[in-house]
Amino acid sequence: MSHAHDKSRRTKKQKKGDLDDLKQELDIDFHKISVEELYQRFNTHPDTGLTHAKAKENLERDGPNALTPPKTTPEWIKFCKQLFGGFALLLWIGAILCFIAYSIQASTVEEPADDNLYLGIVLAAVVIVTGIFSYYQESKSSRIMESFKNMVPQFATVIRQGEKLTLRAEDIVLGDVVEVKFGDRIPADIRIIECRGFKVDNSSLTGESEPQSRGVDFTHENPLETKNLAFFSTNAVEGTAKGVVISCGDNTVMGRIAGLASGLDTGETPIAKEIHHFIHIITGVAVFLGVSFFIIAFALGYHWLDAVIFLIGIIVANVPEGLLATVTVCLTLTAKRMASKNCLVKNLEAVETLGSTSTICSDKTGTLTQNRMTVAHMWFDNQIIEADTTEDQSGVQYDRTSPGFKALAKIATLCNRAEFKGGQEGVPILKKEVNGDASEAALLKCMELALGDVLSIRRRNRKVCEIPFNSTNKYQVSIHETEDPNDPRHLMVMKGAPERI
Repeated sequence: MSHAHDKSRRTKKQKKGDLDDLKQELDIDFHKISVEELYQRFNTHPDTGLTHAKAKENLERDGPNALTPPKTTPEWIKFCKQLFGGFALLLWIGAILCFIAYSIQASTVEEPADDNLYLGIVLAAVVIVTGIFSYYQESKSSRIMESFKNMVPQFATVIRQGEKLTLRAEDIVLGDVVEVKFGDRIPADIRIIECRGFKVDNSSLTGESEPQSRGVDFTHENPLETKNLAFFSTNAVEGTAKGVVISCGDNTVMGRIAGLASGLDTGETPIAKEIHHFIHIITGVAVFLGVSFFIIAFALGYHWLDAVIFLIGIIVANVPEGLLATVTVCLTLTAKRMASKNCLVKNLEAVETLGSTSTICSDKTGTLTQNRMTVAHMWFDNQIIEADTTEDQSGVQYDRTSPGFKALAKIATLCNRAEFKGGQEGVPILKKEVNGDASEAALLKCMELALGDVLSIRRRNRKVCEIPFNSTNKYQVSIHETEDPNDPRHLMVMKGAPERI
C-alpha cells in the first residue's frame, strides 16, 4: 500500500516538476546568434535549405511537427463511469438490496411477493438506460470534436535541396527554410532571415489584436519580445518572409502553452459535488432509519428475517429513483438547445457548471469580440456621416452619389492592400475572410458594399508605386494611373494618422 502511495506521490512530484519547467522563461539563444551560426547549427543553407536525407533524419529523430493530443480516456472506462459513477452507485446498491430481500423471501416462503423483484429490475433498468443515454450524448460530442481535427490540413512552402516544395505542416523539421506570405499560418517557430513589410497577428498567443511588425534584427533579450522570431500558429497578415525553423511541435511556444493547459488537474464540477453531498445525506438518513426500525421490529418480537426485509425496504424507499433520469434529461435538453445555437457541449455536467458560474474572467480581443473592425463614421462634404455598422446592412443610409464620398471611396479602395481570400463566392461580404490588416479589411468591406466590385476599380487604376504603412511614418501612400487612358497624369492617394496627413 505504502509502495503505491509513494509511487503516486512521485508521479505528482514529477508532474509538478514538468509544469515548473514549462513555466520558466524560454531559454533559447536562436534570436541572438548570427545567421551564419544559425545555418551551421542546423546544417542548412538559406537558398538550398536542408537535403532530403537530413530532413528525413530530423523527422525520424524529432517526430512530426504537431502538438501531442492530450491523453484520452478509453471508451469502456467512460461507459463504466456513466454506469457506476456517483449517483448511479446508490441506485445499484438499492437494486442489489431488493434482489437480496426477494431471495430471502423466496427461500423462506412458498410463494413470495414479487414487489421487491420488480423494484430491483426497475432500479437496474433506470441506471442502465440513463447511463447509455449519457454515454451516447458525450461520445457524439467527442466524435464531432475529432472530425474538426481532420478538417483543414495545414500546408507550408519549404525549400529543400534548392527546390520549393509545398509540404504538410507536420512534415516540417528543424532547420527547414520556409517561406511565408500574408494570409498564411506560421507552420513552426521560425527565425526570420529575410522579409519585406512582414507583420504577424499574435492574438492567438498573446491576445494582442494589433499586427506586430517583424524583421531580421535582434531587438530584445526576451525571445517572446524580439522582432526576428515568428511563432507557430500565429497568422501572417502583411508582407512576406523567409525563415529557418528553430522549434517544432511540443517545443514551440504554443506547444508549451498547450502542455501547461493539459497538465492542469480538472476539479469536480459543482453538480458532481452537490450529488456526492446529497448521496452522503441520503445514505446516512436511510441507514439510520433502517437500523432503527430493524431494532424496533426485533424488540416487538418479529422474526429476524422479517426484520431484515423491513430494514432493506426502508433503505430502498429512501433512494430517489427518478432523480438520476431527471438530471440527465434536463442537462441533455439544455445541451440540445445550445447545439441549435452552434454551441457544442462535450460534457453534460459542464452545462450546469456554466449556469452556476458567478464570475467569468476573459480576455476581450477575439474572445468576446471578433477582432473584426467596422467602419463607423466618415467625414466628407464638411460633415460627419454615420456608417452602417449592422450585420445585415439595415442601418443608416447616406448619400453615395456625392463627389465628397466618391473621392473618399477612391482613397479607401486604392490606398489599401487588403484583399478577399479566394473561393468565397456565396459568402455575404461582411462574413468574407480577408488577407490583410484588420483596419484595412474594414475599409475594404465598407467599399465593397458601397461601390460593388473593388477589384475592378483597382484594375482600372493600376498601382505604379507605394510607400507601405509603418509605425514610424504612420501613413501609407500609393500612386496610380488614372482611369482615362489618354490622361498622362497620375493619382496620388494617402491615408494615415490625422496629424501626419
